[in-house]
Amino acid sequence: MDGGTVPSADWKVGVDIGGTFIDFCALETRSGQVASLKVLTTPDDPGAELMTGLSLLAEREGLDPTAVTRFVHGTTVGVNTIIQRKGAPLALFTNAGFEDVIELARLRMPETYSLFCSRPEQLITRDRVFGIPARMRSDGRETVKPDLAVVAAAVASAKARGAVGIVIAFLHAWRDGAQEEAVKAEIARLAPELFVFTSAEVWPVIREYERTTTAILNAYVHPRIAGYLTALEQRLADRGVPARALLTKSNGGVMNAAEGKRACVSMLLSGTASGVIGATWFARQAGEKRVLTLDIGGTSADFALIIDGEPQYGTGEMIGEFPLYIPSVSVSSIGIGGGSIATVDGQGVLRVGPESAGSTPGPACYARGGEQATVTDAMVVCGWLGHSEMAYGQLKMDAGLARASVGRLAAQLGRSLDDTAQAILDIAVSEMFVEVEKLSSRAGVDLKDFTLMPFGGGGPMLGAFLARELGMTRLLAPRRPGVVSALGGLVADLRGDFVRTLFAELTASVLPQLKAAAAAMVQEGRNWLAAQGHVGPADLRFSADMRYVGQSYEIEVPLQPAWLEADDPAAIAREFHQTHQRIYDFDDPDGRIEIVNLRLSAIGAGPALSFPETAETDAPASPECELTIHTGGNRKPVGLYRRADLPPGSRFAGPAVVAQEDTTVAIPAGATARVDGHLNLHLTFAE
Repeated sequence: MDGGTVPSADWKVGVDIGGTFIDFCALETRSGQVASLKVLTTPDDPGAELMTGLSLLAEREGLDPTAVTRFVHGTTVGVNTIIQRKGAPLALFTNAGFEDVIELARLRMPETYSLFCSRPEQLITRDRVFGIPARMRSDGRETVKPDLAVVAAAVASAKARGAVGIVIAFLHAWRDGAQEEAVKAEIARLAPELFVFTSAEVWPVIREYERTTTAILNAYVHPRIAGYLTALEQRLADRGVPARALLTKSNGGVMNAAEGKRACVSMLLSGTASGVIGATWFARQAGEKRVLTLDIGGTSADFALIIDGEPQYGTGEMIGEFPLYIPSVSVSSIGIGGGSIATVDGQGVLRVGPESAGSTPGPACYARGGEQATVTDAMVVCGWLGHSEMAYGQLKMDAGLARASVGRLAAQLGRSLDDTAQAILDIAVSEMFVEVEKLSSRAGVDLKDFTLMPFGGGGPMLGAFLARELGMTRLLAPRRPGVVSALGGLVADLRGDFVRTLFAELTASVLPQLKAAAAAMVQEGRNWLAAQGHVGPADLRFSADMRYVGQSYEIEVPLQPAWLEADDPAAIAREFHQTHQRIYDFDDPDGRIEIVNLRLSAIGAGPALSFPETAETDAPASPECELTIHTGGNRKPVGLYRRADLPPGSRFAGPAVVAQEDTTVAIPAGATARVDGHLNLHLTFAE
């Protein structure tokens, strides 16, 4: 400090927009002050709730917009655009004879064993798919130049049919994107008003379907995301926020808004990914290495695994009805959330979801015009909710409206009000149980070795019931579970993913090609980090997609740069064999190996944030009062605790209700609770 001046405030703000609420987590790094907030979303004007939240944070917490040095934002604009099919009308230019590439996909049905399964309607209609005479061989040799006369006719036809953008995806563009670029240049000359994306610039990987559909997803959401981000930057500038807007990505990292306008496909799963990153940060803080995350918002429940303190990554995550073939945090989702609507079908069967009441009109108990019963209404009827203001004072629960909505279903079913509400909760938990069992089977893990971490507004409400059904014995609820996704963006690293397709057998002769590709990718990764404004050291992590010769698909294998520098193909082969053995319980030490893709993750470390820790006192906690709650088939007295009044070391037993600003933690009988030095709430269930 110079001359005794008081340092100015330094605010870092993370924001996550869900289907019902937008969540804020703000940290003033000089004082350690942590502020959090929930604001109802505005579907008709995405982004307006951001300004509302900043105003409330300034009013309640003293946040100075001009002192915001980091602003990280996750949004569902992209994924909602795809799910609701409200994207840009596009045309596809592909090789003549390959016009059916997106319809054929991989000749697999979405549900292999369903008699009633059908392929989804494509985002580009068949009348806007144009075959262009052009051909490049797999080795990069051009045998047929693009016919520019056909391109001109296709452009005119695409415009006449309402297209505002064009995707170009030619065979073997992963090897050489020159043909795609030539056609793009011709389109720019003929119709500069059309935006154009080539498959090679979006994601240059082998396999034409995967490359094409990734480019289509990118182009489909481009106008809405670009417009949204432009408005966001202007709104922040109008508030005097000096920080560049950063956006959370599907891979759990962040990028700046300029990159987001171009690489739109990278942020389609931003919200779900940032939740897992936030949960990973809390897990490390609490010393938990194996965690099942449960993120329940108003619309969906998302599950992910944290193993050895690290989130799990993969490709092929579903965006609505379409797979996403870029690296993403592995998340499984179902349409069960706090706003999921309960109905009775024509056969008299009670069903829950996937339709959601959203924020408008919302669950009946919100008193915003909703009349249909939801999971949240069922929680109110059973008595778990309604004992404090919700969403930081944004909502007050109307128990009468909740009982009326559930009562209408009870009359249809001929059951009591309490039993109907409990049935809604049981169905919601059972739907989540099925999805989690699938996830654990795919990953080959025993969930009894894991700790459940529920977050989001609805996670702590249902998490303990799910843990009990899964046979899990431990649950960890962070201090502010409702804003974990917002915190995830706040602590996330800059992360850019890059890929080169090699498609070569692993021998000593391929090492020069491998080393040259690695060097080029390193430079590309460093340039990308510099463009994001990163000035610190770079963490460069290599991996390769590899397989035995004759296999159809490959596995991702971590690579050490030292193996490349030492010209050591045997070390790479050993790592592949070991990885194959670990995944499939089988390897072939004498088998020939192919390297399909070389991958690089360029990571620039985010801020090293820490929250204060207080010593535990090991003191039994006393409830504020007793409630009567329907649980275990009848009404029982249950203690009500205020999360803000539970100091480190507090201990109590269930059944109990823990009320707080952003959610409510429901604790069933048989669970014991403890608050640690970071104010996390730990539940332990009897085995």
